[in-house]
Parts: sequence; C-alpha cells; structure tokens
Amino acid sequence: MNQPHQPRCAAFICNFKPLAGAALALAMLVTGTHPVRAQSVAVTAPNALLMDLKSGSILFSRAAEDPFQPANMAKLMTLAVVFGELKSGKITLDTEFPVSNHAWRTGGAPSGTSTMFAAVRSRIRVEDLIIGVAVVSGNDAAIVLAEGIAGSEQAFAARMNQYAAKLGLTTAQFRNPTGAQHVEQRIAARDLAKLAAHLIREYPDYYRYFKVAEITWSKIKQTNRNPMLGSSLGVDGLVTGSTKETGYGFVASAEQNGQRLIAVVNGARSEKDRVEDTRRLLDWGFRSFGDRLLFTGGNQIAHASVYGGAQRSVGLVGRNDIHMLALQGTNERLTARVVYEGPLRAPVVKGAQVAQLRVFRGDQLAYETPLYAAEDVPPGSILGRAYDSAYEFVAGFVRTVFRRLLTKSS
Repeated sequence: MNQPHQPRCAAFICNFKPLAGAALALAMLVTGTHPVRAQSVAVTAPNALLMDLKSGSILFSRAAEDPFQPANMAKLMTLAVVFGELKSGKITLDTEFPVSNHAWRTGGAPSGTSTMFAAVRSRIRVEDLIIGVAVVSGNDAAIVLAEGIAGSEQAFAARMNQYAAKLGLTTAQFRNPTGAQHVEQRIAARDLAKLAAHLIREYPDYYRYFKVAEITWSKIKQTNRNPMLGSSLGVDGLVTGSTKETGYGFVASAEQNGQRLIAVVNGARSEKDRVEDTRRLLDWGFRSFGDRLLFTGGNQIAHASVYGGAQRSVGLVGRNDIHMLALQGTNERLTARVVYEGPLRAPVVKGAQVAQLRVFRGDQLAYETPLYAAEDVPPGSILGRAYDSAYEFVAGFVRTVFRRLLTKSS
C-alpha cells in the first residue's frame, strides 16, 4: 500500500536458488514473512556495518542508519574534498598552504589533540598535509587544508556538505574538517562505508596515503594510528575516532584474494573492543560469504506502471548480471523490493534508470542496484491519456481517503 510521499513499491518475498543455465527465480508470495539465518558474528558495538566493495552487498548491519558524532572519522570527508580539488587541478600535491595561528592553537601542539605538530607560520605542501591527516589524524593538518582551500573551517564544512549531498549521504552533516565535537556534526555507519568506498574507487592514487607507516614532522616521529594496519587480514586503511559521548569508532578496509571489504564500527567501549569488533567482522566476511547470481542481464525482473503511454507498463532490467554476496551453505530467504516513483510518465526511453532493486535480510538492507527501462514507451493516444488521467484521479482520491481512515484509527 502506498504511503504519503513515498515511492511506489512492488514488493516480493524471494527465495533465490540457481536454475540450470537460466536466471534465478523470483518467487512471489501474497502473504507471510520468512525468517532468515541470524548474522553469526559477535560484535559488541551498537553501530556496525560490513560491506563488500565490488558488489556493494551489505554483509552485516546493526543500527547502520542511526547517525552519530564521527570524531576523527569525519576526516574521510575532509580528504574527499581535498582529493576532489587535486583531481580537478585546482591544487597540486606541491601546492603550499600557510599554518595560521588558529590552526596551530586549535589543532597543533598547544591543543592536546591529535596533531602532526605543524609549526606556526610555516608553509607545508598539500601532500605532507594529506599524510598528516591520513596517518595521524592531524587536526592542524586538516585545518590548514580547509583554510587553504576554502578560506575558513566554516566555508570548508559547507563544501563537505555539498560533497556529501552529491554522493547521496543522507545522514551526513559536517560542521568542521577535524571532527571536533559538535552536536550537529553527524553521520551513520552506512554513509561512512559509502564514503570510504568512494575514496577507494575514485581516488586509488591517493588512497595509498592511508597505509603510510609513520610520519616525522618538527623532528617528532609518529606511527600510523590505524591499529590493524598490515595485519594478516589485509587491512590497508582508513581511520579511527572516539568521543566521550559515543565511544570508540573505526572505519577499516581490507583486501584478500582480490576481494575488498569495508568495516565500520562505532560506540565500542574501548580501543581494544573496536579493534576486536572490526577483526571479527572482516574475518567472518572473508570466510562466510560467496557470490550469488540473482538475475542475468537483460532478463526482466519486474514491471513498472506507465501513465499516458502507448502501453500501461514497462519491463525493468539490470544493466548487467546482478550479483550479491550471500552466506555460503544456506538457503537464506531474502525480501526484494522494486521501488520507483510512479506511475512513470510517458515517454519512457529504453535504458533510462527508472527504479531500484533493494534486497533485504530481515529488516536490514543487504543490497541495492538501479533498474532500467527494457523498452521505449511512446505517448499513447488522446483517448488513452484521458483514461489514465481519470484512473489516477480516482486512485489518488481512494488512497487519500484510505490514509485518512488509517490515521484516525491509529
């Protein structure tokens, strides 16, 4: 049933099982729900998520949509903005920015926070500042970059929010480039994982800075703050963070045998707990999941209603074969929903992105991918468009009345 201001949703209860040489079956059941196998990994953190980079599959999720203060993990967005400036050619790695008195006092040696120990009134290359952020979460380095690129921390935070909106990070709100405590600075685990995935995919030449082992600045040597860097799990980035209010957090990425996983935890009770939670997630993810083909490319997955067209619906297909990671050795039942803003309005162009396929384990989103129109749908006849208009008017009236009745009854 349509909810107010929500996209139309075609929902299915699905049991994906391979068919010989064909697409996988999409079993449509009218009523009922089916239990799925419990996520079999012990994690203590209240917020956690495990993502496969290649497929985008979510392997584990706990309160992953609930925003929290990210602390130093906000610096992933700081670096995303910096990397974007480098890619566009607006700055280079050899560009030098001055260390202001504000950057020195607020994020440098006098601050008592994580710092690269930048000297006040010195000038530092962008590459060195990036290393200062990526390796030791230097607050001074983050502020110098922000002031050099945007003029102030506040102006740079506005760019961070613009970047987050461009990536579709709906829970993200940034107020400074350092992650310094601010009640309005928040992001959820799922969006942190998406941000980390973006950095890895979009900026492979700069991602390498996260695995620099140590930095020496102002004659002070510091090792990388990533406690799992170089572990047997293949961790090679990204960043930790903590606040008194929300506990200890970690965004980590690891690669084994060509597979890359991203783990996010937040709210752990100690540094040890956040490392152990991350280790368990990554180890479980690499051992327990295998590739599952859901649909072969070109096969219609569902249909979307069309308004004012020569036909009343259009088939929906994936761009290519649709895969996700699934628990090995199980016949877990998944819930799939095809979601679109509907009805679609004619003309509909073949290949246009018009819907999303979302797959759930229980109530947790496990996978999503765009769906495309399988064919052109030109405008219909005047009589047909008039019929569609009348139908939508009546249907909209019925939905409105029904929603009001539900509101009164609740």
